[in-house]
Amino acid sequence: MKPSTSPAGTGPVPGRFRGIAALLLQTLLVVAVALPAGVAIAPAFLGPDRASDASLTAPPWQQVPATLSTPGTGSGGLGPLAGTAPVPAAGTLAARLNQTLKTDGGGTFTGIVQDAATGQVLFERSADKARVPASNMKLLTASAALRVLGPERRFSTRVVAGPTAGSVVLTGGGDVLLGAGDSDPGAVLGRAGLATLARATVRALQDGAGHGAAGTITVLLDDSLFSGPPLSQAWSPEDVAAGEMAPLYPLALNSARFDPAKTTGPRPQDPAMTAAQTFAARLTEAAASAGLSVAPGVTRVRPGASPEGAKVLAEVQSATVGEQLDLMLQTSDNYLAEVMGRMTARGAGRAGSGKDAIAAVLQQVKDMGVPTDGLRAADVSGLALANQVSARQLTDVVRAMTSGPDTRLRAALAGFPVAGLTGTLEDRYTDAASAAGAGLVRAKTGTLNTVIALSGYVVDADGRLLVFSFVGNGLTPGAANKAALDRSASVLAGCGCR
Repeated sequence: MKPSTSPAGTGPVPGRFRGIAALLLQTLLVVAVALPAGVAIAPAFLGPDRASDASLTAPPWQQVPATLSTPGTGSGGLGPLAGTAPVPAAGTLAARLNQTLKTDGGGTFTGIVQDAATGQVLFERSADKARVPASNMKLLTASAALRVLGPERRFSTRVVAGPTAGSVVLTGGGDVLLGAGDSDPGAVLGRAGLATLARATVRALQDGAGHGAAGTITVLLDDSLFSGPPLSQAWSPEDVAAGEMAPLYPLALNSARFDPAKTTGPRPQDPAMTAAQTFAARLTEAAASAGLSVAPGVTRVRPGASPEGAKVLAEVQSATVGEQLDLMLQTSDNYLAEVMGRMTARGAGRAGSGKDAIAAVLQQVKDMGVPTDGLRAADVSGLALANQVSARQLTDVVRAMTSGPDTRLRAALAGFPVAGLTGTLEDRYTDAASAAGAGLVRAKTGTLNTVIALSGYVVDADGRLLVFSFVGNGLTPGAANKAALDRSASVLAGCGCR
């Protein structure tokens, strides 16, 4: 049976961009957006080849760059957009969107477009109707994580001295992007490596920091940071079997993937134990050169069984929350989103269950000032069909990120896929009808069999920052409905609609 979701990992290799797009994005994009008094923005600048006279008529923020900026010189992005840039005329914009926002087959689209600086509604179609948002749910999760944890927070994976001589306890702290090899300071996926952790553990044992400075080491696993069932009943078993989700634990390799380069297909069904067994293998390699040995197998300890105040032998730290959210949004990683929800719950003083994650995210959305009437959450990744969010609520979240008073939320903007360049929009905006949005539209995608969504932001041709959300439900599976969303977002990029 075909799963109800499309593959989540259609973006580039996680944590790294590729080719010229990577260089341009790293050197040209400015992702901070100023307050309404002077909105600054950094859309990507490259798209498909334009007509030869395009650069003569396009405004500077939409021109193809002639040269690459040098990082660190202050020339790598645009200054604040002029607050006097004209706002699109609502009637003109609505007439254009009504031509593009049409379903192919069954179902309906709802949507809304707002001026980011003022909140003025420029277009709406049943914008308050609660709908299945698919992975646009991740926008709520990202904003909640940034508010509770902050963009600079890191998660630690530790090895502590065990309860018996010669034992060590691998303790999960929320990092599910562990790598099997050495820590890579320049990566997001694999920022913390188990080989590095194993060598540091052996050194600590040699220095007498824990039990068993000589002899055989026994590896225990403490993955008790999260509580409650590791899988939600709101998720289709077919989706879990297809690899859209796996049982949730506070440590895992490659966001619970067997191979970091393969972001589709079945996942490990015990990601924490898989990581622990990999750590034991790396520890065996490191211990051999020190005259130590490692007992075969890994034993999971009961919650609370780790010694109180046990000495930390070694530790590796994850990429920052901001960097992890970028990866989550770029690749629409369901597993990482659910872990972020549980870590947000922990940070808010709740237990680490799926229900706690939902409660923590919804509380933060409410505290942001987003009206939550009709909003229903069955998970925090968007995989569940029971989620209900309106286009207006999604746009309110995006506007809070671009222009709201809580500047911590700006950290999410870099993670929005760029049309035709990165993440889940990398292979879209390639036809003539949507090419005007390539390199300019930045938006979070959402896709289930009968659901698609696109919510994000764009600077129009007059220099006005717009935020938008388009959500389709009840759609004909396999129909060409993504094209309708892409054409509609491209209409926004092409305005002056006066």
